[in-house]
Amino acid sequence: MSIATPQAYVIEVQSRSAGIVVRQGHRFYFHAAAEPFVVLEGRPFKSPQHAQQAAIERLRQHAGHRAA
Repeated sequence: MSIATPQAYVIEVQSRSAGIVVRQGHRFYFHAAAEPFVVLEGRPFKSPQHAQQAAIERLRQHAGHRAA
């Protein structure tokens, strides 16, 4: 019996749902769940961790833009 590798992961930033990444081949494609993360929609990542880092950076940019 083999154990299947997960094909999708939830990405959260500061307890907020940013979106999910879905494996397609060797990449994970981002699907946004909230407005600040829409700019990442459809973007390919090497891993869920790379998508997580991009979502964290996006939230920082969004927060900085709102403060200006």
